[in-house]
Amino acid sequence: MTQEEIQELIEKEIQAIRNIPMDGSLQQAVNLIHKAVHEGDGTVIVSGVGKAGEVGTKIANTLCSTGTPAYFLKPLEAQHGDLGLVKKQDVLLLISNSGNTREIIELIDQVKLLHGDLKIITITRNPASPLAAAGDVNLLTGDTEEICPLGLTPTTSTTVMTVIGDLLVVALMKRIGFSKEQYGLRHHSGYLGKKARK
Repeated sequence: MTQEEIQELIEKEIQAIRNIPMDGSLQQAVNLIHKAVHEGDGTVIVSGVGKAGEVGTKIANTLCSTGTPAYFLKPLEAQHGDLGLVKKQDVLLLISNSGNTREIIELIDQVKLLHGDLKIITITRNPASPLAAAGDVNLLTGDTEEICPLGLTPTTSTTVMTVIGDLLVVALMKRIGFSKEQYGLRHHSGYLGKKARK
């Protein structure tokens, strides 16, 4: 692959980030999470399958380390008892590029059977999908095109999902006034912990 081809791929990913819809939904998601978690006794429960699940794990871990309690729930494990972790006051953050991922749609149905309606935030490309229809707030990625030469492998889509997750984390940090001292209390080891406690 030439330098020109590499640069072209980078530009495509940058453009996908620039095309993230700015429609006010991020602030709606922040308000929803703040009310449920920081004014109430809820937790952000993140779920996704495959590469979207890997992005979801990163989002959940980053929320935890920046003052917003969260955890990642594997859809398969939810079907085998881990659904018991979910409380009625929690918020679901569900991630699926297509918005049609069977396990995620099933998870919504399972949670509704257990608790009735929970607040749902989605990250998806498809506003016409079953996932988006179930969402109280939809964080749309825009019409991303994978840079994979097959047009199949999650590449650009997961980049955009990660950026949306980062925006959500930073907006919540600002909303709750999360400090370096509070960060240090959550990081007792490693470079970041030492830096935060200086």
